[in-house]
Amino acid sequence: MKKLLFLSLFVLSLASCSSDDNNTVELNGVAFASASLNLTAAETPVVINFATATVTAGSVTLTYTENAVVEGTDFSTVPAVAAKTIVVPFEKGATSVSFTFKKLKEAIEGEVKNVVFTISSNSINAILGENKTIQVNFNETAYTGGVLAASVGGPNQPNQLYLDLSSGISKSVNRAAWDFGFYSGSDFRVIINGSVKMAVKKLETSDITLPQEIDSNVSVGAGTTAASNGFVDNPTGVLAGAGAGIGTAIAEVSATDADNKVYLVNMGAAVGTKAAGTGGVEVDGDSRGWKKVRILRNGTGYKIQYADLASATFTEKTISKDAAYNFTFFSLTSGNTVSVEPAKEKWDLNFTVFTNYLNMGSGDVTYGYADFITTNSRGGAKVYQVLVSAGGSYADFTKAKVVEDNFKVSETDQRIIGANWRNGGGPTTLPSIRTDRFYVIKDAAGNYYKVRFLTMLNEASERGNVTLESAILK
Repeated sequence: MKKLLFLSLFVLSLASCSSDDNNTVELNGVAFASASLNLTAAETPVVINFATATVTAGSVTLTYTENAVVEGTDFSTVPAVAAKTIVVPFEKGATSVSFTFKKLKEAIEGEVKNVVFTISSNSINAILGENKTIQVNFNETAYTGGVLAASVGGPNQPNQLYLDLSSGISKSVNRAAWDFGFYSGSDFRVIINGSVKMAVKKLETSDITLPQEIDSNVSVGAGTTAASNGFVDNPTGVLAGAGAGIGTAIAEVSATDADNKVYLVNMGAAVGTKAAGTGGVEVDGDSRGWKKVRILRNGTGYKIQYADLASATFTEKTISKDAAYNFTFFSLTSGNTVSVEPAKEKWDLNFTVFTNYLNMGSGDVTYGYADFITTNSRGGAKVYQVLVSAGGSYADFTKAKVVEDNFKVSETDQRIIGANWRNGGGPTTLPSIRTDRFYVIKDAAGNYYKVRFLTMLNEASERGNVTLESAILK
């Protein structure tokens, strides 16, 4: 404001030195009171200041630019917009004037919404000060809930879907689009794509140029491959561990290159294309083949070497960590990193085909599940199950009934929802939702939600068409 007053006085002094000393011109200055404004109420005054009191009545004309908003839908003003401008009147002797900004629709978490207003002209020829524009920002609020679709693409279940409860936004990715996920945390860990039933076996050599042969035991069998073999990642999602079947199937990447062995890689199955029977699934297509892979450190990131089993040469690519994400994902098919998960604090649930452990009477074996749901435990999301018989109905469940200790198990196991939300069906029955339970979810930002599942079939009784209902708990 001192700059504005100085400018006004400077121009005034020039005018007073004109040849007609009896006709001095009094100039004023005009500017917004601030350069930006964050909206915390439904109606907010936007203030425009004058350097000195106005000597006559008049008006200030504003133009505006919208960012992810629409006038009349997301906001309105008083005085009202006319021909993309706002004319704000003022009285004689005014030192400030304002117009009212009305927020009609909130910005949900993850959205950036604002309006930039610019002083385009004024009736008293006042000089524009430093703040000739102001950016009015919509504050983010958590999505309060509603019915959400979480389709994975039908009975072939071609997609993995990531859902953020605090925004209601989902991201869908073809589950065969990636092969390895490189951990962004302090450890050097690599996951394999369990949604296509990949499996790996650590070899004794660190020389990737040596030929290798297929080992049919390295697979996700139909309940036949022992989990203790360590051919797949531990389904809890815990990355670190000691012993076969604990932690990632690929050992922690060593800083000593010679310690990083070659892995025989069963690339699993392509997404199925066969038509499924009523209420059934056909998730597995043709074999995706075999590769040999070796992974090393590369400074703060990774280096991956890969080749066909008989090849004496290999392809090498470097992969960087990105702290905004749980993993950086890589495709051997494209030879590039690919976008899969949203940023680690921007999703809560993943709907996917999943490689799990299942005890069939003689110890855990690896087993492929359709219609599986994991929680983003690494990103800070937590969950527990509520049985209606013990915790009351979904409709009556409030934040006061949340039991914090019940979240602890989900901190080290991403499978709390898993397949527990549904019945698998049988020879004469269709799969169905379990209506005797719902789930309480706490996201990374500390918002609490209750979630219940409504459907897993569409009107044609095709699986992979999930809907759910969520509500924020306050």
